[in-house]
Amino acid sequence: MRKHRILRNILIDLACAGLALVIFVLFHHVLPRQQQGLGIVISNPQNTETRNSGEMISAPENALVIASASAGDAPMLTARGGRQNNSGRGSSMNSKGGSALTEDGGETETAADDTPISEKFADKYTDTVVVTDSSYSSPDISIAVTEGTLGRTTYYLADIYVRDITCFQSALARNTYGSGFRDSIEDMAVLNNALLAVNGDYYGNTNEGVVIRNGVIYRANRTDCDVCVLYYDGTMRVMPGSAFSVEDAVRDGAWQAWTFGPALLDTDGSVLTSFSSTGRIISANPRTAIGYYEPGHYCMVVVDGRGESAGITLPDLSELFYDLGCTAAYNLDGGNSSIMVWNSEIINEPSGGGRESSDALLIAEVKDHD
Repeated sequence: MRKHRILRNILIDLACAGLALVIFVLFHHVLPRQQQGLGIVISNPQNTETRNSGEMISAPENALVIASASAGDAPMLTARGGRQNNSGRGSSMNSKGGSALTEDGGETETAADDTPISEKFADKYTDTVVVTDSSYSSPDISIAVTEGTLGRTTYYLADIYVRDITCFQSALARNTYGSGFRDSIEDMAVLNNALLAVNGDYYGNTNEGVVIRNGVIYRANRTDCDVCVLYYDGTMRVMPGSAFSVEDAVRDGAWQAWTFGPALLDTDGSVLTSFSSTGRIISANPRTAIGYYEPGHYCMVVVDGRGESAGITLPDLSELFYDLGCTAAYNLDGGNSSIMVWNSEIINEPSGGGRESSDALLIAEVKDHD
C-alpha cells in the first residue's frame, strides 16, 4: 500500500507540474498580453503636423515625448541597457531573416537630398481623388498596383508616392502593443481606412529587435537581424541590428522601424547573392518586402508561393528590387503571412489561406479630399 501511495503522489505531482507548464506556455506564448513598451514618442523634426486617420495607434498615456535634436545634440537616453552596441556589425544566423550587411558594408547610404518630399513628384498627384481598378491618386498620395510574373512566380507590386510621410502608417492588431494580439491584414486595413496594406514584421512573435510605430518607440532590444527605419523626412535606411540606437532614432526623427530582414540590397543598391540565414529562409517562399527609391517614393511587393506560384528565393528577390530601380529594400515576414490588401480586398493568393498577424503596413489619407 505504501508503494501505491508513493506512486500515486508522484503521478499527482507530475500532473500538477504538467498543468502548470501548460498554463505558463499559454500565458507567455498564446494568450494575448498587453505590454507597456518604452513609450517614447519621437517628434517630427520637419515641424509638420502628424495626423492619424481612423483608429490609428496613439501614444501610451504615460509616453515620454522627446523632441528630435539637431545633429550632435542627441539626448542621453537609457532604454533597456542604453545605447546599442555599435561594434561588430558582422552577420550572424538567427530564426528570422538574418543579416545581409557586413562590417565592411555598414548601413545603407543614400545621397543627401534636402528637397522636402512635399515638393517632390508633383506630376504624380492630382487635385482631386482619382480612382481606377489599379490606381489611386489625390493631392497627397499616388498608388499604382500591378501584377507581374517571373517564370512560375506571381508577384504584386504597389508603386507608391506620398507627399506627407504620415500617410505611410503602421497598425497594431487590436490597436494594442503586446504579444498574442493578432488580426487579419484585411481587418486592420478596413479599421484604419487604408487604401493599401501588407503584413508587417510580426513583431509580436518575438521579444527581439526594434519596434517603432507611427513615431512611438515601443521596443529597442538587441538583435542580430537587420533593422529597417523610415524617417519623417522620407528617407529609409537598413542597418545591422547592432548599429541601431535609441538616441539616433530620436535625433534623426524615426517614424517607423521594423525588425525582420534581411536587407535585400547592398549599401550601394547592388544585388546581394549571399545571406546569413538558414536554407529554409533563403529558399523559394511567399514573400513580403518594401523597397525605397528616394524620399517620398516607395514600393511594396508581395510574392505568392507554395501553390501555382513557386515563391521566390532571397537572391531572386534582391534582383527584382534591383531591376525595379530601388536603392534599398527590406524583407518582411513571409510564408502564410504574405498578404496584400487593395481597396479593402485581398488581391493575392495567400499560402494556406493566409494568417493573422500582429501588425500591418498601410498607406492611408491623413486629410479629407473631395
